[in-house]
Amino acid sequence: MSTPALLEVSHLHRRFGDTTVLHDINFSIGPGQVVGFLGPNGAGKSTTMRLISGNLAPTGGTITLGGYDLQRQPLTARHQFGYLPDTPPLYRDYRVDEFLHFCGRLHQLAGRKLKLAAELAVERCGLTEVTDKLIGHLSKGYQQRVGIAQAIIHEPPLVILDEPTIGLDPRQIEEIRQLIRELGQQHSILLSTHILSEVQAVCSHVQIINAGRLVLQGALADLQAENGATYLLRFQQPVDSDSLKELTDVVSCRAGTTTGQIEITLADTDRAVDQLLQQCATRGWKLRQLSPTSQSLEQLFLQITSQDGAALAEPDNDPDQPIPKEQQE
Repeated sequence: MSTPALLEVSHLHRRFGDTTVLHDINFSIGPGQVVGFLGPNGAGKSTTMRLISGNLAPTGGTITLGGYDLQRQPLTARHQFGYLPDTPPLYRDYRVDEFLHFCGRLHQLAGRKLKLAAELAVERCGLTEVTDKLIGHLSKGYQQRVGIAQAIIHEPPLVILDEPTIGLDPRQIEEIRQLIRELGQQHSILLSTHILSEVQAVCSHVQIINAGRLVLQGALADLQAENGATYLLRFQQPVDSDSLKELTDVVSCRAGTTTGQIEITLADTDRAVDQLLQQCATRGWKLRQLSPTSQSLEQLFLQITSQDGAALAEPDNDPDQPIPKEQQE
């Protein structure tokens, strides 16, 4: 008998009034996966997170967690995951240890089990030195760690993180990313973010949502390979980028990181490189360099969503909406 997916989303739809913001979303997350959930502003990421976490009801479709239907068996389903929303649900007047014990009791932990669970969450999230501090007196980075600790205190198989590094400084960002990597060794993780480098740094899989539709999903390495091969070119004499774009099987073309270098993405065909060489020779373009390189997540994102580069900016405080007041739930 096969093990049920930790998270199974099937034919998920969501409307606000007459506006459909999610269209037939289907995906699953299995054990051992760290999944980045990406999309430009307004794509539907935050709405999807609210649905999966049980904070918003779907218009249609089902969400199951560990085999339990979130609508029909909400209490059991909610115990299958831990959740950190984009604004951590912290009580600033509680000490760290008091808050974690409170969160543990919400998950039916008590006595010695509660004490051990809180101690383990403190240790895993690097909070040992601040357990007796008021949460309101902690730095933003430590508050985010407390938010993650409350999400894992009951040892859920799946941890859902919504914009976990928003508002942090560069050092705090790297510390939280390292924590996510460590958590990924014991939990599956769904990471919703605008930050492409974050997904590249910590995720094994990626899902890209655009205009309310899931347009790409799979293992990050496989998707980068399947959606074209990227090469660095250098010619003896300068060649105009627009001329290169006209060649057969050239998907995209842009300046490389060094002077005179051009980065192109070729269609995923067996003869793409041979055709490129033949076309260059026919035009008298003499190559000095042709070397493969991995396609960046940024290139893949732009290729799939066809959005302006501005969509890749750092996230703001209200990434997906605002939703009109009369449509809020």
